[in-house]
This record gives sequence, structure tokens and C-alpha cells, in this order.
Amino acid sequence: MAAWIKHHHPAVRVIGVEPDDSPSMHDALQAGERVVLDSVGIFADGVAVKQVGKLPFDLAQKLVDDVILVNTDEICAAIKDIYDESRSISEPAGALALAGLKKYVFNENITNKILTTVNSGANINFDRLRHVAERAEIGEQKESLFAVTIPERPGSFHEFCHMLGNRGITEFNYRYADDRDAHVFAGIQLKEGEAEKQQILKKLQDRNFPVVDLSNDELAKQHIRYMIGGHSVSEIKERLYRFEFPERPGALLRFLGHLKDQWNISLFHYRNHGSDYGRVLAGFQVPGSELDDFQLFLDSLGYIYGEETNNPAYQLFLGNI
Repeated sequence: MAAWIKHHHPAVRVIGVEPDDSPSMHDALQAGERVVLDSVGIFADGVAVKQVGKLPFDLAQKLVDDVILVNTDEICAAIKDIYDESRSISEPAGALALAGLKKYVFNENITNKILTTVNSGANINFDRLRHVAERAEIGEQKESLFAVTIPERPGSFHEFCHMLGNRGITEFNYRYADDRDAHVFAGIQLKEGEAEKQQILKKLQDRNFPVVDLSNDELAKQHIRYMIGGHSVSEIKERLYRFEFPERPGALLRFLGHLKDQWNISLFHYRNHGSDYGRVLAGFQVPGSELDDFQLFLDSLGYIYGEETNNPAYQLFLGNI
């Protein structure tokens, strides 16, 4: 393709795109010779090459103007873009060019230019789509992941969510550990990308809420977000409940606003999957003498709820020990 384009339209820039964990052509062009990578990523398996061939390398040296590297999140965002536009699903290697084009336009601040990408390859299995969906929002800078430390006291959840305003909360994971600090894993929807993320970080820091940006932390995105938990060691028995409420902007904040500060929240998990109803799993530390009051409180909330304290999965992995 590069040979044809450069022959007929030599002024056209030809730019290659590779995953940042399989940069075989990128590194070869920089080194001026073919290199052998120690390892290659397998997400975009169609371009997982440890060493480029001699002929492709020779042609690329003459005909390719640049090679851009993109990460997994950016590839997932490109797969989503193609689906939204055409209702077709590309494999990761097939969406690579669009991911590179988006990055090129952003980095070079390009306007009023004609740009073309090659969309090739639909060799993707259904099971992989869950991973793509999880990572696409971060790749589009429409979601950020934060680890926030808040005081372990009743009302802290509400105070934290109030600071976020009506921004959408995509994920909220918390497990009681001790009486000092609570560590919350939170996903926040963004409308203005990086600039908005920095505003949120500054606001939390100004309020003395220690915060770590995990948006580019691969371990956090692949594993830690699913492993936050452990058994409760509190002397006060924890009671577990699931809640449902209509999903709309600010719904989680309103839900937390209805929770009284009388009982400490010892477990909290919320994940917005884009459905009509938000679903929360919450643990409360309720002394036995206050169970009747707590039941009246639940009935007054106006939300669909059910108790899960005796759920075997909860007892095995999260319940009091």
C-alpha cells in the first residue's frame, strides 16, 4: 500500500501504527536495523511480531514517514468507535489504524485535513468484547480510575460523592479494614478528558483527601479493581444488602444522601453497566439492639432492596470472621 500511495501521490504521508507492547517496526526504524523484541503483547495478536521481515523493513525505511504507538485502552476505544459508526466489530489489530489516527490528530492538533485509515480484520471472539468494553471508556478519556483515602467515619462516602457533584460514577469499591482510613477504588465519568481529571484530582487534594490516579496502572485495571475485599474483622456483625435504583446522573449521590450516618457502611460496591437500574451491594455495621430501627430505615428509603447476609458467596469471601 505504501509503495502504491507514494508512487501515485508522493506528497501523502504514510504512517504506521503498532501496539506499544509490540513495537517491532517502530523500534527497527529507530535503530536503523531489524531488532528482535524480548516479548510481544498478545491483545492485538494479528500484529504480535517479534521481528519484522527483511523486505517489509526495507520498504518501510523508504516509504513510511512515521510509526505511532498506541496502548490497549486506545485500541479498545477505536473498536468502540467503529462499532458506534458502522455497527461492525473489528479485532484489535483491525482497529489499530484508527487508534493511531486519533492519537496523531490529537498530538499534532490537526484540523481541515483529509485522513484515511485502514480497517481490516474482524477475527474477534465474543468473550473478548467484555474486556474491550471495560477499557474503551478509559481509552477515550471518558473515565478515570482513582484510589482515594477518606476518613473511616459515617458520612464520609456522602461527603466524597458530594465533592464529585453530578458526575457519573462508573465504579465504587470499598471494604472496611480499620477505624482510621477507608480506601476507595472509584471510576469517574469525564466529559472534558484530561483537563477535567486534573480538576478532580486538585479538588480532592485541596480537601485533604489523598488520591492516586490509577487510569494508566495496568495492574489496577486488570486485577486490583476485581480483588478489593476480604473478611470483616469488626466485632459488630455486618449485615449485607443489595439495592436497585433508577440510573441517571447523580443517582448514586442521592442514594448516599438517603443513608443515615447512624450506621457505619463497612462494604460498598457499585458498578454502572449502562443499564436502566443502578445496583449497589452495601454492608452495614448494625448492633443487635438497633435492628428494628434499621429495618424501619430500610423500608423508608423507597428503593428496591434485599438482604444477602446469608449468601454463601458472601460468607465464604467477605463475611465476618
